[in-house]
Amino acid sequence: MIEIRGIRKSFGGLEVIRGVDLEVQQGEVVAILGPSGSGKTTLLRCMNFLEHADAGTMIFDGESFELSRISKRDIAKLRRKTAFVFQNYNLFLNKTALQNVTEGLIVARKMDKSRAAEIAKGALERVGLSDRCDYYPSQLSGGQQQRVAIARALAAEPEIIYFDEPTSALDPELTGEVLAVMRQLAEDGMTMLVVTHEMGFARNVASRVIFMEDGQILETGTAKEFFAHPKEERTRAFLRTVSGE
Repeated sequence: MIEIRGIRKSFGGLEVIRGVDLEVQQGEVVAILGPSGSGKTTLLRCMNFLEHADAGTMIFDGESFELSRISKRDIAKLRRKTAFVFQNYNLFLNKTALQNVTEGLIVARKMDKSRAAEIAKGALERVGLSDRCDYYPSQLSGGQQQRVAIARALAAEPEIIYFDEPTSALDPELTGEVLAVMRQLAEDGMTMLVVTHEMGFARNVASRVIFMEDGQILETGTAKEFFAHPKEERTRAFLRTVSGE
């Protein structure tokens, strides 16, 4: 579905992404792991044009785009095929759950309000929040707010959803409800690229795991291979650290 080749990104004199190649097939759940500062989030943001890559090529549904000089029109076209779930929800505090989901449909996609509301209610039901349509973010727990953000992503009917550490801002007891929604999306065949520190999710839900360090992909493999037989010493050290050994 999506392929990137030679993607690079620098901030000032610091090269954060150093020639990354990556493919994601339709229906795959790809988990990106790595230590803080390894470039995981920057890679995800470049792929959804929240950051402007300095170099590299993206192939989406067979169409090729040069990332360093991609047009605003092509960015808009590609964003219609994708959705992004942020660490900190990025909800409008003055809008209800339903309004947060319909906003993009009405404003960006010029959809009729009644049709947008119908789609939004279906998306909220899908994440278990059909009874919270009229609640404002301040009336929702962190886990519920993140599920509203996932509903907003689903309402756009994307071909792929990018998740950037979707549980990192949550207390442990709220993490499970968000991961359960993501697990169900995986079972439904949603294509997902997930930056995460949740090893259980990566091990049990991901089709494939990628380990990044210093702006490069150091190792990749199926979840079973990655956790049972990591090839690189740096990967083994990382897994020992996150498992508390």
